[in-house]
Amino acid sequence: MTSELPTRVVAGVTVPDTPLLTKALEFAREHSTDSTYNHINRSLLLGTIISDKVPTTKDRDREAHAIAAVLHDLGFPIGHPPHSDVISKDTRFEVDGAHAARAFLKREADLQQWDKHRLQLVWDAIALHTIGSVVFHKEPEVQACAYGIWADFQGPDRVPGGLLTWDEYNAVVKEFPRLGLMKGVKDNMLHLCKTKPETTYDNTVGEWGDRYLQNEGYSREGKLTQYLLETCDLDEKEPK
Repeated sequence: MTSELPTRVVAGVTVPDTPLLTKALEFAREHSTDSTYNHINRSLLLGTIISDKVPTTKDRDREAHAIAAVLHDLGFPIGHPPHSDVISKDTRFEVDGAHAARAFLKREADLQQWDKHRLQLVWDAIALHTIGSVVFHKEPEVQACAYGIWADFQGPDRVPGGLLTWDEYNAVVKEFPRLGLMKGVKDNMLHLCKTKPETTYDNTVGEWGDRYLQNEGYSREGKLTQYLLETCDLDEKEPK
C-alpha cells in the first residue's frame, strides 16, 4: 500500500505527498512556532534517511511514519493559538500530542484505510518519542519517527553506525533552518514545569526544572517513583 503513495523530494529525500499529510502539516503549522515547525520537518526527513538504511525499518508504513513525525510536538504549549483544545491541564505533553494526532486522524482521514492499528502506531510514536529505552524496541514506524527526532537533537556524530552523514544533515538544515531550536525547547520545558508540574516529575521534562527552576520553587523531592514506592511499603502491612 505505502509503495504506491505519491511522493515528493525535499532536500534530496523522497517523502510521501498525500492530501492527508498536507493537512497534517497545515495543522502542525497552526499549532507550532517557527522553530518547532522546522524541527518536525527535519525530523521527518532525517528519520527517512536513517530508516531507509536500517533493514528492520526500511519496509514500513511511510504515511504513518510521516504523520507521526509532523504531529509529534503538538503537545508543546508555546505556539498554540489562544484557547487551544490540544493542551490539557493535567497530561504530559507527549500524550497531549498523541491524543491530538489521533483526533486529527479520526477527523480528517479515511477510517477505512486508517484502522485501529495504524491509529495506534501514530499514537505510540508520539507518546513514546522521548523514552529511548522503549521507543527503539517498538514497531518500524515508531522507531523511524524516533530516529529522526533524536537525530535532529544529537546530530550525525551521535547516530550509531554512520547512518546519517553531515552532508545529508546539512542539506536538511539548509532547507529547514534550526532557528534556535534548543532555546524553544528549553522555553517549552520550563513552561510545562511551571504550569503543570505534576506531569513532569517522572520524566525528562522534570530534569529541566531541576536545573533551572529550583530557585523558583520547583522540586521533585518526594515525587519520584522510588520515593512513592518506599513510602507505601505493603510488605510491612502483609497480614500475619
